[in-house]
Amino acid sequence: MKREAKLLLGKAVDSLILGVEVFNRPWDRGRVEAVLIHLDHSFEMLLKAAILQEGGRIRERGEPMTIGFDRCVRVGLSDAKVRFLTDEDAVILRSINTLRDAAQHHLVDLAEPHLYIHAQAGLTLFRSIMNSVFERDLTLELPARVLPISTTPPVELATLFDAEVQEVRKLLEPGKRQRLEAMAKLRGLAIVNGAIGGATNQPSTADLFKLGTAVTQGKSWNTLFPGVATVRLTSTGTGPTIELHITKNDGIPVHLVREDTATGTPVVAVKRVDDLGYYNLGRDDLAKKVGLNGVMTTAMIWHLKLQNDPDCHKEFTIGKSRFHRYSQTAITRIAETLQKVDQTEVWADYWQGHKRKSPANLVPAATSLPAPRVAV
Repeated sequence: MKREAKLLLGKAVDSLILGVEVFNRPWDRGRVEAVLIHLDHSFEMLLKAAILQEGGRIRERGEPMTIGFDRCVRVGLSDAKVRFLTDEDAVILRSINTLRDAAQHHLVDLAEPHLYIHAQAGLTLFRSIMNSVFERDLTLELPARVLPISTTPPVELATLFDAEVQEVRKLLEPGKRQRLEAMAKLRGLAIVNGAIGGATNQPSTADLFKLGTAVTQGKSWNTLFPGVATVRLTSTGTGPTIELHITKNDGIPVHLVREDTATGTPVVAVKRVDDLGYYNLGRDDLAKKVGLNGVMTTAMIWHLKLQNDPDCHKEFTIGKSRFHRYSQTAITRIAETLQKVDQTEVWADYWQGHKRKSPANLVPAATSLPAPRVAV
């Protein structure tokens, strides 16, 4: 095992054990927040260890900081070189990370069954990644005196969400003056629903108020949180070996609706953004967005190594043709870099890197010599 990966894996296991300890302790003060913080840290360390072990990178050249949690998930999910995550794994990871963010920086209220789902599903995923990437058994890392999380899971997410919506409805009854408590509970539900659709950000205050209004109007949980209806819980094993997975439902009806359809119609199991929707720019489209000509944009792509960054680039094959597409993130990366670098130097380095001669101090205009052939 690579040395840095080994050290990161050790930190990941340490945080996981602390999370298990806090989950099982017999008092509740600060318990939810502590469990989420330890779980989140354990997974960030584990993801970075796995990326390194599979030959990936966790730090961009010249950057002092390693990549963040969301970037780790995207690399583990979409980078063909290191891929070790599934879409269902990403749902668990994004849920834990966004819930931790809410718990650490504001307010979130999770019912005990809700916290259990994330803790047990997280433990299951941690064990799976350790086995698949490092070929190590998590149980061998646990002290003999530690009892892993092993209670009986809820039968369905639907049961949990229905009960939580009913509780929110009670909190929002006239005269209760418990709107903040209701918003904290809705925040946890909305985060999970968003993670299923690929979201990594917290719901806004306006979003939560809209949900609260819909709850008081009697809307059902599956109308308010349609993404949750697309997944289910499956469990295997007993005692310390229990596993809990979040998996896609089979046979869930899909309702495709037009934009002008009346509000309140549930839209179930529609993927929010496909790959071509995310990587929606060709090289020339990217050039227009950043205000450069084509060949200078190619030089910036080479300079920033965007084609090695799954956040910015993906190659598509259609028939016998191959296409290179770029995301909106590539626009931000280039725009930020243009404020820090001299374009003349970038262009000179680009030509030198391709063993071609170029005027020493000339940034190419639209009619300049063609750039060296690289995939764009």
